[in-house]
Amino acid sequence: MDSIQLVELFVGRGLIDRSLAQEILNESTNSGKDVAEVMADFQVVHHREDVWPVVASELGAPMVDLSGWTPPPELLALIPPGTARLHGALPVNLTSEGLHVVLVDPMSPQTLEDLRFALGRELVLAIAPDYVVEDKINECYGGDGNAIESLLDQLEFGGPDGQLNPAELESEANSAPIIRYVDLVLYQAIKEKASDIHFEPFEKEFKIRYRVDGALYEMAPPPVHLALPIISRVKVMANMNIAERRIPQDGRIVKQFGDRQVDMRVSSLPTQHGESVVLRVLDRSSVNLSLENLGLPPHIYEYITETIEKPNGIFIVTGPTGAGKTTTLYAALRRINTIDHKLLTAEDPVEYDIDGIVQIPVHEGIGLTFPRVLRAFLRQDPDRIMVGEMRDIETAQIAIQASLTGHLVLSTLHTNDAPGAVTRLIDMGCEPFLVAASLEGVLAQRLVRTICSACKSPYEPNEAILTQLGVSPHELGDKDFFTGRGCDVCGQSGYKGRAGLYELLDINDPVRELITDRAPTVVIKQKAMEHGMTTLREDGLRNIYLGKTTIEEVLKYT
Repeated sequence: MDSIQLVELFVGRGLIDRSLAQEILNESTNSGKDVAEVMADFQVVHHREDVWPVVASELGAPMVDLSGWTPPPELLALIPPGTARLHGALPVNLTSEGLHVVLVDPMSPQTLEDLRFALGRELVLAIAPDYVVEDKINECYGGDGNAIESLLDQLEFGGPDGQLNPAELESEANSAPIIRYVDLVLYQAIKEKASDIHFEPFEKEFKIRYRVDGALYEMAPPPVHLALPIISRVKVMANMNIAERRIPQDGRIVKQFGDRQVDMRVSSLPTQHGESVVLRVLDRSSVNLSLENLGLPPHIYEYITETIEKPNGIFIVTGPTGAGKTTTLYAALRRINTIDHKLLTAEDPVEYDIDGIVQIPVHEGIGLTFPRVLRAFLRQDPDRIMVGEMRDIETAQIAIQASLTGHLVLSTLHTNDAPGAVTRLIDMGCEPFLVAASLEGVLAQRLVRTICSACKSPYEPNEAILTQLGVSPHELGDKDFFTGRGCDVCGQSGYKGRAGLYELLDINDPVRELITDRAPTVVIKQKAMEHGMTTLREDGLRNIYLGKTTIEEVLKYT
């Protein structure tokens, strides 16, 4: 259940005050315990179970005791397994009033509404502890491996040619089996911690793939004639125009999965065989990271904390899409998001809302471009500015002007390494002496998959792969190398989670001179390495020797 809602309920009822509420939330975040447990530790209640009568009283719903009780099969059949897991719902009784259900998150009105719509019947809410409900759902409905396949058997309509007019298409996209199927696909992908979900129609097949830790995995594919209703359902959820299939569109889905609210950015692209739709899952937990939790090497952590406190200058983070640039910049912003700093960001689009920061979404269609927003920023008297991306000469020039007039500017660029950012700015058309005067530092980063701790084991790499890495066997001495064998924890991949590789270019005086002289990237890189810059490849080697990642991952990304 949502921790903040539960604590707010206790505050609203006068059972705790605001400062104790904050202490409880902080303790829950730091210890990983649920809020009910922390409340028991703080002696707000005797036992964690005692919070639930308060919830029941607030919602005007009865408490039910599920211990030792199993719902009969005919009752369980009223909520399909996929729907039960998706909404965290268990049927407990059927009366003339409707179907009585207990929920993992009873305080979310949206969950009850979605469930009512999916089942097409009247529901009556009852209350039981969330962990009890969750255990009962797992016990009664078993694992969810076959849920998608069993739903696919119900999805037989539209005919193999898939020719439908817009009205038929909309009614099919809103039919219960399609809704349940799409919900289940999203639920499955998000449960696996996917960063994006791809719906891709081809001539003879319709693929659904999702990316976890940077690698793509395929789901059981639905029949190709269901591509249109499934994609239309996703577009309906994202408030996009389902009749328009000739031009790209963008949308957004906000959905409740059990006790989590998930934001997804949706993008459609017309292809030869229909529309390809990609959902990018915006994970709030990643953006709530602090600089301390990013796993930065100590010297880089110290450099960033000093740089973001400077009164002016430009700090750039570079790397390809999905390298975690935004996460790093948000962590830096959170660090300086204090009452005495005015922070403004221009983003395309604003992915995460952060309290205390004024965030402006760029909108090219109405002429609200990065340069225009930036010019307006300077009239708002900010201390720190974040520009989502320096895409053109105009944006870069205004950022330089802003830094020279006493503002600290944070931004991103797409380059392969840190020294490349300098030459990229000059290639755009920025004057080298202005770049040298305003640029403070450039951080290049990549994300590599980390070895699964459950199946990590030592192994002996062959000479060929060591040569690729640029290391000779006699240099290594007795260093150990590790790999993941593959187990149930990591889905047989051998990897679980990701870690950053970093390369920091500190713009010191020798480097400034080279920038002013328009020196090529190679020369700047050489000079920076003489002054102690660790390259991405060297940081990769450090992570290999620490047993965090594999040689293959480092070779793939550096």
